[in-house]
Amino acid sequence: MNYAEIKFSDIANGIGVRTSLFVSGCTHHCKNCFNKETWDFAYGNPFTKETEDAIIESMKPPYISGLSLLGGEPFEPENQKGLVNFLKRIKKELPDKTIWCYTGYTLEKDLLSDSRARCQVTDDMLSCIDVLVDGEFVQELYDISLKFRGSSNQRLIDVKKTLKTGKIVLIEL
Repeated sequence: MNYAEIKFSDIANGIGVRTSLFVSGCTHHCKNCFNKETWDFAYGNPFTKETEDAIIESMKPPYISGLSLLGGEPFEPENQKGLVNFLKRIKKELPDKTIWCYTGYTLEKDLLSDSRARCQVTDDMLSCIDVLVDGEFVQELYDISLKFRGSSNQRLIDVKKTLKTGKIVLIEL
């Protein structure tokens, strides 16, 4: 897996100050995507153990709320396989930090049901995520007033409560 960028003090992609990892590779190709260069799976740098260590270290200060995963597309199967053990490591080493993930896939249709996005590690990856911002960016639904998302079709899902209840539970902002 490759990554395009790491932002070590990001306030735009989740609640609080966060470390944000932008993975490479996306097959959605949303109209007016803000990060088109990350569509290419080969773009950027290899995601290595040293990269993981740098991200973990950046998350240790108490003012860092957690990690945000963006892209590209974290839920492309190739990226899930590259991320799942890293996310488990974060949950083990930094259990008080939250993990947000932005995906163009939808939780019910693509990640919890048979689809090209679902693979053998999808459930493990979802179990590590606290907030899932799901749905493709849709230019016609763009709304600058929305918090932590670009278009009104995108949802901020409390993954833990959703998986526990079997019904979509949105986070309260």
